[in-house]
Amino acid sequence: MLYLGEEEVRALLRWDELIPAMESALVEFSLGRVVQPVRNMLTVEEEKRYFGMMPAVARDAMGAKLVSFYPGNEGTGIATHHAMILLFRPDTGEPLAVMDGRLITEMRTAAVSAAVTKHLAAPDARVLALLGSGVQARAHLQALSKVRSFDEIRVWSRTAAHVDRFAEKNNARAMPIADAVHGADVVVTATNALQPILDGEWLKPGAHVNAVGAPRPNWRELDDRAMANILVVDSRAAALEESGDVILSRAEIYAEAGEIFAGIKEISSLETTVFKSVGLAIEDIATAKLVYDRFVVSHP
Repeated sequence: MLYLGEEEVRALLRWDELIPAMESALVEFSLGRVVQPVRNMLTVEEEKRYFGMMPAVARDAMGAKLVSFYPGNEGTGIATHHAMILLFRPDTGEPLAVMDGRLITEMRTAAVSAAVTKHLAAPDARVLALLGSGVQARAHLQALSKVRSFDEIRVWSRTAAHVDRFAEKNNARAMPIADAVHGADVVVTATNALQPILDGEWLKPGAHVNAVGAPRPNWRELDDRAMANILVVDSRAAALEESGDVILSRAEIYAEAGEIFAGIKEISSLETTVFKSVGLAIEDIATAKLVYDRFVVSHP
């Protein structure tokens, strides 16, 4: 059975292929063509250590991700997320590959946000605000730049040294949080916040928010005013079980991302929108299948 480590995955994965692959996977999910339970997340130590199991079966891919989420690792030099993905043939059940899932988790999360941003953000969006300066902030900058041309990149983080380093490496401007959000066309929240950091009053009309942090039912990044805008999620069932932003605000979910991609639901780019991402197993499995297929082609 094939094993692919992180660097081998990195060499095979491309944003230009991954973003449309995430669109297709989420359309299949929202059309009911994916068998997938809500993730089973075990709490090992509250606010510090979690372990998740994420299986999914689609028409052309089957597998599972095992993921550790250790927010207590922040600042230690050890990543907060580690994962392994097991890929099987859906027709025969035969195992195909095991691959490192840390980079897949990083890239598929940002690719999904990019796909949603392509559909919901203003076509002339020019200002991007990144709240957070870690792995997801960097990945989102790369992915979102594939769907919009940003003239200005703003970044805020609770850790001054981290934000200054990120700004220098990525030609961004480090700013106070409210200043970063005011006037921004696209906003990304990618933090381990436990309480809201984004005030909805800061958002300009027509802004689009990708909220990918606070992955627990009692954690939040966005306040009630932000969540009162048009809300899109990757999965209704998962968001209502896992997302503190959705659960605690009691916000109404307008659509799943797959419904937007399939044209079942429509939203004007003039509307202020929030995409709350919790991350789905089908995103990981579809990405792993993309990596596997590219490996097979490049190793005849």
